[in-house]
Amino acid sequence: MALYKTITVNEHTKVFIWKIEEPYEWLAKDVKLTEHCQNRVDRMKSEIHRRGFMSIRHLLAQAGYTDFDLYYDNEGKPHLRDGNYISITHSFEFSAIIVGKKPIGIDIEKQREKILKIAQKFTPLDEYHTLANEEALIRKLTIVWGAKEGIYKLVGIPGLLFLHHIYVEDFSFEDEELTARLNYQGEQTNFKLKYIEFEGFTCVYTLLAE
Repeated sequence: MALYKTITVNEHTKVFIWKIEEPYEWLAKDVKLTEHCQNRVDRMKSEIHRRGFMSIRHLLAQAGYTDFDLYYDNEGKPHLRDGNYISITHSFEFSAIIVGKKPIGIDIEKQREKILKIAQKFTPLDEYHTLANEEALIRKLTIVWGAKEGIYKLVGIPGLLFLHHIYVEDFSFEDEELTARLNYQGEQTNFKLKYIEFEGFTCVYTLLAE
């Protein structure tokens, strides 16, 4: 399939999305990995995880990087050696990265009924009682989860609690954007987020509010 979608967020920030339809052998061909990443992929037992991991390397190439330009800190957060920021996500047959000059976060999630069972663990459900049907509720909860995941990736604070520390303002589907805030240890940080939906998936990308 190669590159599925590119989104220019602003002049310094881009999103790259890959639809993973190729076998692992195709994705791995001619891709050189660092020893750390080669060991990681060799330990992966799931074929979809191995394919997702390698598809990210193709997205890096789209952004002008190789695996050797990427490193991970002790918390597992990815960084680029040139000082630009990067965030990475993978869900089933889609993967994505966002690259920019300021802190960023990204998350892709498959829209699934399962989210109804865990919703109370990450957001106050009573805020969404006005939604017309279950499908709309699944869509909205998936966006909220993706927003909180993206914020968590952006700030990289271990132990952050989605339910207690991150609040996503309610929004309408027509907006295709939302705002959120993080309240942690007496400090508030505001975020601006956008999302797109495609083929039963939701991609949310996160920026610090200006």
